[in-house]
Amino acid sequence: MMGGGGGHGMFHATTRGVVDEEVFGKVYDPRVIRRLIPYVKPYKYLTAVAAVAMLIYVGTQVAIPWIIMTGIDGYIGVDGGGDFGGLALVFALFMGSALLNWASNYTMQTAMTKAGQGVLYDIRSLMFRHLQKQSLRFFDKTEVGRIMSRIQGDVWQLQEFMSLAVMTLGDLLSLAGIVVALLIMNLKLGLITMAVLPLLVGIMAVWQVYARRAFMRVRRAIAIVNGALNENITGVRVVQSMNRQGRNLELFDEKNQENLDSNLVANRLSSGLMLPVDMLTGVAIGLAIFFGARMVTGDELGVGALIAFVLYIQRFFDPIRNLTMMYTQLQRSMASGTRIFELLDTEPDFEDHPGAKVMPRLRGEVELRNVTYSYVPGEDVLKNVSLHIQPGETVAIVGPTGAGKTTLVSLMSRFYDVAEGHGAVLVDGHDVRDVTRDSYVSQMSMVLQEPFLFSVTVRENIKYKHQDATDDQMIEAAKAVGAHDFIMRLEDGYDTLLQERGGNLSVGQRQLISFARAIVADPRILILDEATANIDSYTEMLVQRALQRLLEDRTAIVIAHRLSTIRDADRILVLDRGEIVEDGNHQQLISNSGLYEHLYRMNFAAMEEPVLVAGDD
Repeated sequence: MMGGGGGHGMFHATTRGVVDEEVFGKVYDPRVIRRLIPYVKPYKYLTAVAAVAMLIYVGTQVAIPWIIMTGIDGYIGVDGGGDFGGLALVFALFMGSALLNWASNYTMQTAMTKAGQGVLYDIRSLMFRHLQKQSLRFFDKTEVGRIMSRIQGDVWQLQEFMSLAVMTLGDLLSLAGIVVALLIMNLKLGLITMAVLPLLVGIMAVWQVYARRAFMRVRRAIAIVNGALNENITGVRVVQSMNRQGRNLELFDEKNQENLDSNLVANRLSSGLMLPVDMLTGVAIGLAIFFGARMVTGDELGVGALIAFVLYIQRFFDPIRNLTMMYTQLQRSMASGTRIFELLDTEPDFEDHPGAKVMPRLRGEVELRNVTYSYVPGEDVLKNVSLHIQPGETVAIVGPTGAGKTTLVSLMSRFYDVAEGHGAVLVDGHDVRDVTRDSYVSQMSMVLQEPFLFSVTVRENIKYKHQDATDDQMIEAAKAVGAHDFIMRLEDGYDTLLQERGGNLSVGQRQLISFARAIVADPRILILDEATANIDSYTEMLVQRALQRLLEDRTAIVIAHRLSTIRDADRILVLDRGEIVEDGNHQQLISNSGLYEHLYRMNFAAMEEPVLVAGDD
């Protein structure tokens, strides 16, 4: 009944699940391109180098068959003789073109990789900075998986688009160059060999419909598999405690089988495209040889030109195959770009006003004036709440689950801001909306019910916000909360590297380090959001002893789970359905026989309830 309160979890927005990840955009979306240009500008020289290298690459691709034709028809005689000097020149030209072809391709790929990685770095850094500005309301509404998908997958897809754009342009220019070369060499034979194109376009159009469905199925299947993996790994304690491994394996196998089947279908479609393309390539070559041989016999066409025709036809179908395979990738890149810029366009719920002032050194006076707050319009979590906390006063907040306790301290911490016309939160007489958030929150600390430690050393965790704190200050803070002794027993003391979320420490040890982190900077306001709810009685005793010293000359707001821990508080506020229904010290509230007395009695009844063991009647 006395759970962790706050009451805003129920207002999380419904996520769009994997559907959001399956959207395929347009092949070319001008809005995404316009937004992308500013990020490409710093790498304009690399992009220009890549573009020039691409033109050279395309030019050499188109030139090589023409060089072969020139060598055969121009410098080899029909009687077996020939101009060997001219052939040597053609050979040198051929080798030079081949070398230039390789060098330009290498330059193009290298330049585009550098530019693409640079753009990726810039966008990802910008997105991280943008996310840091968002309020808790944003993270309440947006699941972590979707945020990670934007920063990781979508940014990578957008980076891939730059390389694809250059390659696509190169393939289009190659096609144009090859068509022009064929028609220049022999208009009649060129038109004959191009007769297969309408059939090829029809095949590609039909294939694209099925390929789109298949690739979307693949993305949906892998999203479901990843979701199942994440759920089972993060919930491994529940899985094992419920002995659900067998059933979960069956369910995962079903999802994994769908992933396998969808990938096999997509691969069959990709491989199946090769057959009609290769067949049409063979038909086009057959037409060129059949009609070209007659033209050679009638002196309408040279032997070298016929060979060049065959080489051009082989090269003609490669860009078409590439363009088809890149079609869906371009769609995914455009969709990723849309999602990235949609996230970047999400304005923070609150930012410092242009004229916000720096908060002076805090005394610790906190006042709420007629504060009403809601996460969803029309559903108030706090209703016209007013309270006044004096500097150095310890105030406990209690109440049933969903009463608004965590919301109350979240407003004090400026995780959220009160809307205009719905009251005000004042600290030392300053409306917190009129001061910079950094100057305000840097003078206060908060310890949460679930201690979160980072995968760095104990030292870095304690100094997390205040890297300029001295080792003496760090050790003094650890000693004050009773953490120093167990830290010194760790393998490397304060330099011990913690596992993910502090997994190599007990819950109580993690919480003690959280306390040390909270007080190392000597905060004027200390908020404890059920900070002792998950620790054992002995550790709680250590914390309570430490708090007696820590809270001296500090304003403390304590959300209590165990009512026995707040009997010595200067004041106890009782919240119920977003309103303060009782205010007084422990003895006063007990004598009132109100909600606090009821909660206190229920709390102790739960603590003292006898535990039945085997053999009890």
